[in-house]
Amino acid sequence: MSKRSLFTIVLVSSVLGALFSAILVASYFESSRNYNYTSISDHQNALVAKTSFKDSIAVVPKGLNFISAANKVTEAVVHIRSLYNGGSSYNPINGILRGPAQSSGSGVIISDDGFIVTNHHVIENSSEIEVILSDNRSYFGKIVGDDPTTDLALIKIDAIDLPFVPYGNSDDIQPGEWVLAVGNPFDLNSTVTAGIVSAKARNIGILRDRNNLQIESFIQTDAAVNPGNSGGALVNLRGELVGINTAIATPNGSYAGYSFAVPVTLVKKVMDDLLEFGRVQRGLLGIRIGDVNARLAEAQGLKVVNGVFVSYVNDNSSAQEAGIHQGDVIIGINGHKITNVSELQEMVARNRPGDEIEVLYIRDGNEVSVMATLRNTEGTIEVLRNEYDKELSGAVFEELSNDDRLKYDLAGGVKITKLKEGKWKEAGITPGFIITKIDKIDIEDIEDLHLVMKNKKGGILVEGIYIDGEKGIFGIDWQ
Repeated sequence: MSKRSLFTIVLVSSVLGALFSAILVASYFESSRNYNYTSISDHQNALVAKTSFKDSIAVVPKGLNFISAANKVTEAVVHIRSLYNGGSSYNPINGILRGPAQSSGSGVIISDDGFIVTNHHVIENSSEIEVILSDNRSYFGKIVGDDPTTDLALIKIDAIDLPFVPYGNSDDIQPGEWVLAVGNPFDLNSTVTAGIVSAKARNIGILRDRNNLQIESFIQTDAAVNPGNSGGALVNLRGELVGINTAIATPNGSYAGYSFAVPVTLVKKVMDDLLEFGRVQRGLLGIRIGDVNARLAEAQGLKVVNGVFVSYVNDNSSAQEAGIHQGDVIIGINGHKITNVSELQEMVARNRPGDEIEVLYIRDGNEVSVMATLRNTEGTIEVLRNEYDKELSGAVFEELSNDDRLKYDLAGGVKITKLKEGKWKEAGITPGFIITKIDKIDIEDIEDLHLVMKNKKGGILVEGIYIDGEKGIFGIDWQ
């Protein structure tokens, strides 16, 4: 082939290549402009409709849909603000006016007429409690009763037809089961976090009682809980209450992996006690106990390595009466397996004085079952009620008679029958005056009066009715 022919072939090839490239480029730009829609959103919807992907719910395994439980619970979890020492203070150095000190926590509505469970430490020593619902309605909260030994409290607001969280059964939940924590961490209302049950019957040594009656049998979870979550709900995926979030394990004050909740089986009993008696009714076996482990088993010649070892039996106690001895190992209460002290304390604490429980223990390698009738802290089977003095700071009070309730159309109140020198008299109140409210909180009886006044300091507002039916309002400097 001649050089001229070769050059011609190369030239033609180059021209054809350039022409072909030009055609491709022109075709690309032409096709890129040749779309038949004007909305990317509509175009996406059309594409998504052709695929199996619809929504994140569709890919959640059956039984793991958190949305239903969250929707049921969030509207029944409240924000609690506890105020302390009343009044405001002015700092003359920096000119700053400070309001009363306050803290924040959560609570769970457990009845449609305004009963709310929270932690004792959320409302402890508070002079005033504000309860804020999920729809931002605000109420004054009244303490019905509290129990430091379980870190629980019952408060009441004046409202009806409220959403509430139904009780579940914490005995039924198992490690590995999904749960939701609902509360108000860092004042972020209606926050929902998810986790699994990590363990049950945990004792982390945070509660203290001078009579050593504290009960720690927490549900441990890895649901994120932070300051402000205290008193909030731990629920299963059916939206049932299984615990009250109470504590976190943390080196820095914020969530670090694990949180702890009081089991609802204990919550139910404490709430009913506080509602009926104003205090918790503790049924006791009357024994000193410790966890069985391999070292103790070897030292005591035991044939088991878990359970609860009885190191001492009190005289005239329920345990002594039932025939339980020092050295016995308790392994069951009312048919529930017992492996440690926390489990035993919880199972016994579900009962009141006078209740009979079945105790299963091991002695000399043999299992023995006995019935024990629990006693109170005073060694009797009677329930104990709070006694309140009828005199408070120079005033003597009595509860309203039925005649007074009908005459003045009152649901409750307290009448001042005598006055000595003191704050009440200095404010201008006279004998016969019926107190119906203090700082907007209803006063139904002498117990209410003491509970409301217990932590009051600074200015308080007293409302009520004179003998002639006239309304009266007084301000008292309660220092």
